[in-house]
Amino acid sequence: MPSPLALTAGEPAGIGPDITIKAWLRRAELGLSPFYLIGDARYIAQRAEQFGVKIAVATATPEETYSIFPKALPVVDCGVAVTAKAGKPDDSSAPAAIAAIKHAVADVFAGKASGIVTNPVAKNVLYRAGFAEPGHTEYLAKLSAEFTGKAIHPVMMLWAPELAVVPVTIHLPLVQAPRALSMELIVETGRIVARDMKDRFGIACPRLAVAGLNPHAGEDGTIGTEDRDIVAPAVQMLKSEGIDARGPLSADTMFHQAARESYDVALCMYHDQALIPIKTLAFDHGVNVTLGLPFVRTSPDHGTAFDIAGSGKADESSLVAALNLAARLSARTAPLLASAK
Repeated sequence: MPSPLALTAGEPAGIGPDITIKAWLRRAELGLSPFYLIGDARYIAQRAEQFGVKIAVATATPEETYSIFPKALPVVDCGVAVTAKAGKPDDSSAPAAIAAIKHAVADVFAGKASGIVTNPVAKNVLYRAGFAEPGHTEYLAKLSAEFTGKAIHPVMMLWAPELAVVPVTIHLPLVQAPRALSMELIVETGRIVARDMKDRFGIACPRLAVAGLNPHAGEDGTIGTEDRDIVAPAVQMLKSEGIDARGPLSADTMFHQAARESYDVALCMYHDQALIPIKTLAFDHGVNVTLGLPFVRTSPDHGTAFDIAGSGKADESSLVAALNLAARLSARTAPLLASAK
């Protein structure tokens, strides 16, 4: 029997507890693979009561998940008592979120979890508590490196059945994105994407469509030189390594249906170039997948939504998609994790 999935509670004052409760309640209907939540069981029970849902919550160990999951939501204690109210993070928020992530990574390396699904965190809350990493992705890479002793280059991919996109530069002010762009960064990102799409997603020869940075991919240097001098040589390097890559392509014609059918992943040069099309096509069921890690990590493609936390209005669709994708990908991950140690 495979290990269950580990689900972190995320920012406790956000909608993470809400969508976890709603997903578990639909476990039989949706055929969800067993998972356990890392958080504060008392807090989860209180949140369910707050928006009028009856749910059984059981403090558990990962090993007890399969026996408990059909009748109660298994919760592994994160070691931090949560005091935040829905929509109002407090001094317990960041420690609880961070402790859950660390616990999940330890569990997956110990073989207690087959993969990790993370509920949304609030970066500003983490930063106020002294969190040094830009976000989940970088922190997971740091923790992985501590376990493996190897440098980890994480790559953020947003995936849905309609489209998969990878932003090469991520959370940067737009003016800084061209300065951060380099041939080396594009090539390393493309290598990781091609490898994980083959090893995890089972695509024998992944097709990468590489977007240009500038309008019309720079028009051969007449609308900016980055595409000619940085993006095009990176694509040629990927092709020389046997990777099916093409570009730079004009981003304004890459995302209609016929174009999407010609590639498996779009590599985009900055955050919104990637996220606008996928959130337009798959706002309620897109999944954030971290490539480059020695284990599967997925997350809902949305934030903490403090304004509706505790109301019962949060849509669990993206979390359900993240759980389903993690279960699918984790079946291919055991050999990768073993080789990473």
